[in-house]
Amino acid sequence: MVVKWSDAPDERLSVGGTALEYACWGPAPHKAPTLVLLHEGLGSVAQWKGLPQALAAVTGFGVFAYSRAGYGTSDPVSLPRPPDYMTREAEDVLGAVLDAAGIENAILLGHSDGATIATIYAGSVSDMRVRGMILIAPHFFTEAAGLAAIRAAGVAYANGDLKQKLSKYHAHVDVAFQGWHDVWTSPDFADWNVADAIDHLRIPVLAIQGRDDPYGTLAQIFEIVERIYSPVETLILDGCGHAPHLEMQAETLDGIAEFCARLDRLEKVEVSLD
Repeated sequence: MVVKWSDAPDERLSVGGTALEYACWGPAPHKAPTLVLLHEGLGSVAQWKGLPQALAAVTGFGVFAYSRAGYGTSDPVSLPRPPDYMTREAEDVLGAVLDAAGIENAILLGHSDGATIATIYAGSVSDMRVRGMILIAPHFFTEAAGLAAIRAAGVAYANGDLKQKLSKYHAHVDVAFQGWHDVWTSPDFADWNVADAIDHLRIPVLAIQGRDDPYGTLAQIFEIVERIYSPVETLILDGCGHAPHLEMQAETLDGIAEFCARLDRLEKVEVSLD
């Protein structure tokens, strides 16, 4: 194993010369499958809060989380981000992170931007380590209501207390926020669409969405159901917004635990060639 498996490592992960913060919980990769957490567009390791520990407890799997460049205490990035920044993160970075972390059998768990990155990776990179995906509030194309919510966040960052709140989690808070907000609200991003990545998925998927998510509608989930060729399960939560894993954690954990248990049983089934 390349990294120190710890929830408070005294080092950072190095990928392509960029230092990324990370943390790990539960069994190491050589002992059990690993849930790899990919955070949202304004997220970081710390913003998963108590979810990683809870996931390790209910699944028996290891949990690995890292902050992408520009977030948390990871190295900053140059701005503006390009419109295909999620595709670049998937194709150029995620595989190297899995290598450096010593991941052997992975379930990608992504939230928002992280769910999109996970889908692009699984749909474009042939990586037999990735055995399943959990997509929380994914987005594959822009929606008018979602873009309006992002513009509203820009106002809150400029005139409200959003910057102060995010500063607790991000060493380079302007890089984190502007890198997300400015690309999503740019004219070049209006026609962004990566839904074709779904067509190439060949692993089981659990898709989770809050019915009241201001950043994306159920159309994002329907896109998965209509296009995917592999098994898919959905968990739609009433009275829930953009972060089901925090807003309705018990229900979300139950769904994830059941999905992981079924996936683990399938992985362990011995196939007879007789």
